[in-house]
Amino acid sequence: MPKSYDFRQAPGHLIRRAHQVAVAVFMEETAAHEVTPVQFAILNALMDDPGEDQVTLAGRVAFDAATFGSVIGRLEAKGWVRRQLDGADRRRKLLWVTAEGEQAAQAMKRSVAKAQRRILGPLDAAEQEQLVGLLAKLVRGHEEGT
Repeated sequence: MPKSYDFRQAPGHLIRRAHQVAVAVFMEETAAHEVTPVQFAILNALMDDPGEDQVTLAGRVAFDAATFGSVIGRLEAKGWVRRQLDGADRRRKLLWVTAEGEQAAQAMKRSVAKAQRRILGPLDAAEQEQLVGLLAKLVRGHEEGT
């Protein structure tokens, strides 16, 4: 009888588990701010590129465009994001972070930095740098289709 597949050592399984750890730590450290990792990424992306359209922004933060609108709706309800129709193309919705949203994102930075340190905590400094570099290379390679 063949031995089962050792999924515990499969890259996909380990990445999924690492993602679960990362989200759990992020949520613990930012609990006071009531924000998700994707919402934090959106706020910061909009601070860098105000007036970005919704579809482009979804791609930049690597989030499913089909459900992106509901995430933006939650940020709007908090008063952190403003959405308006593009005057040149009424099918496009343009987004801006509000002053309140920018203040919220700035207030979260310390908690988010602590979460990142905790996520990488089991690794020494060289391993942390290597892991982040390898993850970036892996993502880039798949985004570029190589």
